[in-house]
Amino acid sequence: MSNQSGCSDFSVITSPKKLQRVVTGKLLLSIAVTSILSSTAFAAEGDEVAVQGATDQEAVPTATLDTIVVRAARDELEQAAGLSIISEEAIEKASVSNDISEIVRKMPGVNLSGSSTSGQRGNQRQIDLRGMGPNNTLILIDGRPVTSRNSSRPSRGSEQDTRGDSQWVPPGAIESIEVLRGPAAARYGSGSMGGVVNIITKSPTEPEFSISGHYEAPESDLEGSSWRTNINMAGALTDKLSSRTTLGYHDSEADDPSINAAEALDDSVAAGTEGVENIDVRQVFEYAMDAMNTVGFEVNYSRQENRWAGDSLFQTVNETLIDELEGETTSKMQRYGAAITHRGEYDDASSNSFIEYTRTVNERLGEGSAGGGEGQIVIPDDGEDFEWTEATYDTLNAKSEWDIYFDRHTLTAGAEFRGEKLDNPVVSDMTFEDGFEFGDVETDPDKRDPTSDAYLVGAYLEDNYEITPDWYVTPGLRFDYHSEAGSNWSPSINTTWHFSPDWSVKGGVSRAFKAPSLYQLDPNYIYYTGGNGCPSWVPLDERGCHVLGNPDLENETSWNKEITFTYDDGTGLNAGLTYYHNAYDNRIGAGTDRVAVDTATNRSIFQWDNQGEAIVEGLEGFVQVPVTDKVSWSTNITSNIRSERKDNGEPLSLIPKFTVNTGVDWDITPRWNADFDVSYYGTIEAPTISVTTGEDSGDPLLDREPYAIANVSTRYDLTKAITVGAGIKNLFDEGVYREGTATNAGARTFNEPGRTYVFDVSVDF
Repeated sequence: MSNQSGCSDFSVITSPKKLQRVVTGKLLLSIAVTSILSSTAFAAEGDEVAVQGATDQEAVPTATLDTIVVRAARDELEQAAGLSIISEEAIEKASVSNDISEIVRKMPGVNLSGSSTSGQRGNQRQIDLRGMGPNNTLILIDGRPVTSRNSSRPSRGSEQDTRGDSQWVPPGAIESIEVLRGPAAARYGSGSMGGVVNIITKSPTEPEFSISGHYEAPESDLEGSSWRTNINMAGALTDKLSSRTTLGYHDSEADDPSINAAEALDDSVAAGTEGVENIDVRQVFEYAMDAMNTVGFEVNYSRQENRWAGDSLFQTVNETLIDELEGETTSKMQRYGAAITHRGEYDDASSNSFIEYTRTVNERLGEGSAGGGEGQIVIPDDGEDFEWTEATYDTLNAKSEWDIYFDRHTLTAGAEFRGEKLDNPVVSDMTFEDGFEFGDVETDPDKRDPTSDAYLVGAYLEDNYEITPDWYVTPGLRFDYHSEAGSNWSPSINTTWHFSPDWSVKGGVSRAFKAPSLYQLDPNYIYYTGGNGCPSWVPLDERGCHVLGNPDLENETSWNKEITFTYDDGTGLNAGLTYYHNAYDNRIGAGTDRVAVDTATNRSIFQWDNQGEAIVEGLEGFVQVPVTDKVSWSTNITSNIRSERKDNGEPLSLIPKFTVNTGVDWDITPRWNADFDVSYYGTIEAPTISVTTGEDSGDPLLDREPYAIANVSTRYDLTKAITVGAGIKNLFDEGVYREGTATNAGARTFNEPGRTYVFDVSVDF
């Protein structure tokens, strides 16, 4: 990745304390890099999730097969009840438009939600595991953390204008996707309190030259069509050197700005779904040094541009802007990356290691950063052009993990470094009145440092132990030190007991955490509201309100517990039921407790702060039935028993009370396959308290009523090299429309696409 300044980019030395942090960070990074270059490893690292190896099971597009047996070295050691595997075949059958969230949402324990319950960016929903929120779902690509969404600033309501990090790899380049929920995810460190989604790309050693095309035509003229194409080239260049080249392009049109007009509240029309243009280029080389050691080198580039549909932070579509910008690019995100990897396989050990640098350049048309104009594109003066702004987010990640095999157990040890730097002067240009003074805030915008940085160092140890042939226990311990938020211990224990030939019980407990973001930590990240965004209790003569970043934030934490019963009779019939309970503490949000009053203006001052506790608990179940040798049926269900903040009773995420995914897969002939699936989403209850003001809504807001989406598809192999497919998404054209934000529309803050016709073709040369 193109970073001219190298590792020093992560250090802005302004004090002896800062210098000590930087020196410590670089020393630890040097140790990590030395370990990588001298040891071994990599190969879709995180996929091993305390789960060392692959599983034979494959998830169909509408259901999951939770992993029952996981191989660790020579023995089959069992753990990770909440692991679902989505195979390459399942991805192909699902005809994914572009973003893998489309198929991941069909796993148990998974939904899509916004960054907060505000619904302000209602159609920017992301993967949300177990109702803990998208920011507590860690996205990995080949085991390496992806955090480009952190380049997008959070609003006062914690909403971010981002699609998340689940569409940086085109579907045609994916070998499998692992979705890990529950206590076993704690070993992945910061950001995994809800779980982990690991996107595993295809190996360069598998020969391939293929071109695929995908087209979607919506029945409604108000919805945008889309198409994509992927090219994959891979294979051996010499007897030791292999290469894989991936090229991807995707283009979707935006919804018509009036798509939700029929559902509008008080003449306020909410925007539909934006379109997007994606360009993805990835080049991987892998060199087999000998029978035991393999090194790799990867460079990648991705570009995402939106096609504007009138969206802003609030519910009103601005007609003046629509006339100028409908369907145009108003934001673009570019991600550059480079990685060195190493994998080792030895008689009594194996290892995975990597070092990776990424840069995300987040460009967008200038927006208001305060009050009623927050998140709204700024209209230029007559004769002037729209102004672009830019945020740059750099990360440097390194990790080395070893598995050491013994007769009855496998010991896993690892160390990790994550460094991040943000350059975003746009949000720090607020001018204060003379006399303002508070903490580390610079009152003069010209003196504010536009950069902020932090690093995290972690180490962990885990032992997968076979007590008896039917009983396995996996204790673990992880320690992390964050340069700003301090230290964190993450103990865990998971166990599996086969109490009969067909039945087993699994349980786990772990402590997980998430470090504060750079925006939240930066005292020069400043939000201002003229009054309507102030907490409701603030006296009128002490409004507006400043919300400032807080360098004293602590890590968010959670205790995750689960117990699972599974059945597998060896014939393909298997089922499972999981109860989970997450106790969430220190959640970070924009504060509602005033910390000071600006003596210059008599305005109230708030900070981002660590807030109270929350509880999330629910049930996950799945069943797969081999109806015949050609027909299989699978179903999973997720029940959200409770998602509740203890301070005000509000939910953490706007997700359904329960979700059911069921599907039938039919191999009509060896060359012809058909699938039918239905996803049923139960009631989504509306919030009752404003995220931004803390004020009770008074009148009951609107719940999202239950709805179901059915899909049907078929694929046929014309020849050994050519496969064609067709299908219909949302077969019965179930209409789901956005009516506004949570403030006025309750839970009706997002769209689901209507009936859409899908066509696929792939050619293998």
